[in-house]
Amino acid sequence: MRLFVWGGLFLLVGPCMAADCLQFKKIPGVYINTPDWTKTVVQPRTPMDLWHGNVVATFVDNYQINADVNTVDDGFCVGLKSVNAVVGYNDFVVNIDIRNAPETCEYNAVMAHEDKHINAYLSVVDDSKGDLQRSIYSAAQSIMPRFVKSRDDIDGVIEAMNAQLQSHPDLVLVKQKINAAQEIRNKQIDKIESGADLKSCK
Repeated sequence: MRLFVWGGLFLLVGPCMAADCLQFKKIPGVYINTPDWTKTVVQPRTPMDLWHGNVVATFVDNYQINADVNTVDDGFCVGLKSVNAVVGYNDFVVNIDIRNAPETCEYNAVMAHEDKHINAYLSVVDDSKGDLQRSIYSAAQSIMPRFVKSRDDIDGVIEAMNAQLQSHPDLVLVKQKINAAQEIRNKQIDKIESGADLKSCK
C-alpha cells in the first residue's frame, strides 16, 4: 500500500523556469515505525514434523511520501519533504502438528520454540533500525524536486518519487541484509535447540 500526501502551496513572485526547482530541495525527514504484529496458531490436518513447528512471517515495508508543492509562474515544483516508513513483520502464523494437542507438554514445547523464532524476526528489525534510517535517508536525499505544468500531474510525480525511493540501491541492500540476518538467526535457534524440550515430554 502506498500513500501520498502533498500540501503547502507557496506563490513565488517573478519568473521561474523549470530548472529553478532545484532551489526547493530540502533535507528530507525520515521517520520509521514498526507495525503492530499478531500471532495466529494453526494445526493443519496434513501431517507435519512432529518434533518441529514452523513460522510463516509477513514482512511489510510501506512508505508515505510527503511533498512540498510550490507554485511557480509556469507550473509547479514538487519536492520531497519527508518519508514516513512502516517496516517490519506484522503477521506470524505458527503451524503445529495436529498430533500435539493444545496445552500438552508437547504443544507448549513446540510453541516455546516457535516463539523464539518470532523473537528472532522482531529482533533483526530492531537491530537494523540504524541501517534502515540511513538507507531511507540516502534514498530520499537522492530525489530531486520535479517540475510539472499541471496540478493534475502532481500525484503522478509523487508516485514516481516513491518508486524511485524504493528502488534505490541502498534501500534494496538493507532489506536484503535484513532477510539474510533473520535466516541466519533462525538457523542458529534450530541448531542450538534440536527438539530437546519436546523429547523431554516423552
